[in-house]
Amino acid sequence: MAFWNKEIETMPRAELEKLQLSLLKKNVRTMYDSSKFIHDRMKAAGVSPADVTDLKTFRKIPFMLKTDFRDNYPDKLFVKPYEELERLHVSSGTTGKPTVVGYTKKDLEIWAESLARGMVSFGMSNKDLIQNAHGYGLFTGGLGVHYAAEKIGATVLPASTGNTERQIQLMRDLPVTAFAGTPSYLFHIADVCDEKGIDIQRDTKLRMAIAGGEPWSESMRIKIQNRTGIRMHNCYGASEFYGPSFLECEKQSGLHAWADICYIEILDKNGDQCAEGERGEVVITMLQKEAFPLIRYKIMDISALVWEKCECGRTHPRLMRISGRTDDMLCVRGVNVFPSQVESVIGEIPFLSTFYHITLENKNYMDDMVVEVELNESSLKEDMTELLKRTRFVEDRLKNVLSISAKVKLVLPGTLKRFEGKSQHVTDNRRYDW
Repeated sequence: MAFWNKEIETMPRAELEKLQLSLLKKNVRTMYDSSKFIHDRMKAAGVSPADVTDLKTFRKIPFMLKTDFRDNYPDKLFVKPYEELERLHVSSGTTGKPTVVGYTKKDLEIWAESLARGMVSFGMSNKDLIQNAHGYGLFTGGLGVHYAAEKIGATVLPASTGNTERQIQLMRDLPVTAFAGTPSYLFHIADVCDEKGIDIQRDTKLRMAIAGGEPWSESMRIKIQNRTGIRMHNCYGASEFYGPSFLECEKQSGLHAWADICYIEILDKNGDQCAEGERGEVVITMLQKEAFPLIRYKIMDISALVWEKCECGRTHPRLMRISGRTDDMLCVRGVNVFPSQVESVIGEIPFLSTFYHITLENKNYMDDMVVEVELNESSLKEDMTELLKRTRFVEDRLKNVLSISAKVKLVLPGTLKRFEGKSQHVTDNRRYDW
């Protein structure tokens, strides 16, 4: 059984919890002294660092919410000056404002350490060549996987996203043994391989993959593994943490959430701690982040936490597969999308009414997003050329805000369904049990 940092990865639970509390106390004190946001939030709640003596008293600290990132855009949550930062990443935000995350040198090292442990836990080593099909840019996926793989000595092929035929050619021509990308993209690659008469098991050396960035089910894992022979390992993270941060080991029985890097609470609808193994809302505190504090962050995911020692020998808690959300966030082709972002774009365009509807579909295992919007009565045109120009204009504005493409359909006034109560703006027809 291979380990990247065996002493830490197999530390007894009692020692891990003692270490967590020590790091929590230190983190709270540091953030209270250096972050005006956290200082003011704790002071308003009547909590000081001296009050945090155990995990129970730690839970008196108020939650951080997604709206906090919008309200403190772009960098008011940073607690380190730019001269101490090594990198910035930017992800989509709730109303058009992105989330900007800063990283110190230590932040980047801890991020790579977290993923390096996970990679080794499912069998990656310096003998592997990983084809990284995550994007290299403002989002965190590409560079996160890249530096972690280099940390364990693996060879990295920075293929980035898209150009499927080239991706397949690289898999065939080079001794690629591992792949990183979204599960739906791997399904798409498998389809293209079938069309071209290429057998992944016979014609490539690919045998394992890191799959994340979008919802996917256990049945989807089984189907793609049976179809391709590639062993799929789930990945979980968010730019607010570091980026993709936690992976499954070879046992594929939950994500190893390293207790020296994060502290996870699972809370019920009343805000009380769930029993071990019981599903509830995930609340994350990062224990060693320097530039961008994250204390009791309600990420809005639903999951469960299990401390039982894994069959792989690791003793850290395992986060079970995410089963849902508590907000209206949509994950489309690996990008977080909020209906409020669409609404904000529509509100800026004078020839549109306020009525819209989003429909999501899976076609060939890839997400399609269609946005229907009503024209204003005063903006009706019989000129088809003008209508096409307006459609392209709305599509371009949405792409600028959402960072993904959406198909826009401009419809006549009164076409879309009205609701007497709360409007239902989204129809999600996607299925993840292929």
